[in-house]
Amino acid sequence: MRIILKIALFFAVIFSKQNLFAQKTASSKPNIVYIYADDLGYGDVSCYGATKITTPNIDMLASKGIRFTNAHATSATCTPSRYSFITGQYAWRRDDTKIAPGNAALIINVNMLTLPAMLQQQGYTTGAVGKWHLGLGPASTGPDWNHEIKPGPDEVGFNYSFIIPATGDRTPCVFIEDHHVADLDPNDPIYVSYDSMVGNDPTGKDHPELLKLKSSHGHDQTIVNGIGRIGYMSGGNSARWVDENIADTLTSKAKQFIIKNKSHPFFLYFATHDIHVPRVPAARFVNSSDLGVRGDVIKELDWSVGAIYHALDSLHLLNNTIVIFSSDNGPVVDDGYKDGSVEHLDGHKPAGPLRGGKYSAFDGGTRIPLIIDWPNAHIALTSDALVCQLDFFASFAKYFNATLPANAAPDSEDMLSAFEGKSKQGRTYLVEQGGALSVTKDDWKYIEPHKGPKRNLTGNELGNDSLPQLYYLRDDIGEQNNLSKQYPGKLKEMAALLQQVEDKGGVGTHTKLNND
Repeated sequence: MRIILKIALFFAVIFSKQNLFAQKTASSKPNIVYIYADDLGYGDVSCYGATKITTPNIDMLASKGIRFTNAHATSATCTPSRYSFITGQYAWRRDDTKIAPGNAALIINVNMLTLPAMLQQQGYTTGAVGKWHLGLGPASTGPDWNHEIKPGPDEVGFNYSFIIPATGDRTPCVFIEDHHVADLDPNDPIYVSYDSMVGNDPTGKDHPELLKLKSSHGHDQTIVNGIGRIGYMSGGNSARWVDENIADTLTSKAKQFIIKNKSHPFFLYFATHDIHVPRVPAARFVNSSDLGVRGDVIKELDWSVGAIYHALDSLHLLNNTIVIFSSDNGPVVDDGYKDGSVEHLDGHKPAGPLRGGKYSAFDGGTRIPLIIDWPNAHIALTSDALVCQLDFFASFAKYFNATLPANAAPDSEDMLSAFEGKSKQGRTYLVEQGGALSVTKDDWKYIEPHKGPKRNLTGNELGNDSLPQLYYLRDDIGEQNNLSKQYPGKLKEMAALLQQVEDKGGVGTHTKLNND
């Protein structure tokens, strides 16, 4: 009996050591889940000060991790922000990274090292689920919707992809899984044009009586699911999405990716559609807020965050998963549809104390919520470190002691200590892109002179001015007091810094944003 007990004890110790070794090995390669909201403002989340709406699942992440108050996207619109996150390069260094039409060719060079490709080199299985909006197909032709669609996410570092090609308000209104349109009937081929009408599908301009969601400007071309879109489309009827189901579909695909890859390190880039227009929530979220449909899709977004978190929890992966939540740019209320969002604001301030929003050179365009929940950290910190989404590339490279090629992630900086909550020291400076470029350093912000309207068609403040602008953000987070005349020396210094950063990239001009 004693011999049996000794043998049992021996194997128990061996198993315990093996299990401990396995845990250490796994913990050295934590899973990474990046949840990327669309058009969510700094003031749209209750843990960032919103009082008219609650976001309990997002708040829960903040209560467990680090909430950053000075985190930024590189741009005030989606395509360039997403480009910068994946490549570690300022999008304005290229002239083809403005808001992409739905039939744009892939804008990421397949020969450059990307963040997901770097993680693949570290042994990760990588997945992209949700909004893509970085183009598809070769530069010569763009995407071929009826056959193999490549290059795309799978050619720039993702092992699996289930994506919205561009945005919910642009044709084609279909999902693409890896290299093919999901559920496409080959006998009903898809045709897409952004120049002239294709097929016989009615348009919002000619048949407004067919619309369940009216346009405030634009968005009056091919009608899909009772909603006018940007761009023309015909065919692909069996593949067309139903807007009310998009959040459920994307969240389900994200969960499936997690389940399939639970036994080895994975990186999930989960780019939600909410709260971008058209805002058409699932029935169970209609009237779930007091802020109209825009509030309802914020609640839907919060549900998606909770669903991913609980999926990780149910698989016992939370103790080995880094969960990151953020947004691609600042908020917008009326962005082309008469959905009642303006009328139902009820005192809610989507950008919080910030000036401007989506499309704007002011901080409301680029300062965004950023929450990082590190496994087993339980730190619940608030950090005011100046950080940017393009810094995840260099920071994860540092985490894995990976050596990057000289031309990889040229604008990304190692912010690992700040992202881990070990330091509140952030970037020395950061360049951001609205209609104009701006640079922030030591709480000073300089916005270059830029021709253009002060506001766009729906009243969004763009930050354009023919004169230079200089703000001291520590005392003036709302950018109300232009100090350029009071501090000419500081103005000259900041302008020179911005020019120096532009020259470093070898680009004399930079991309201007449009308001589509």
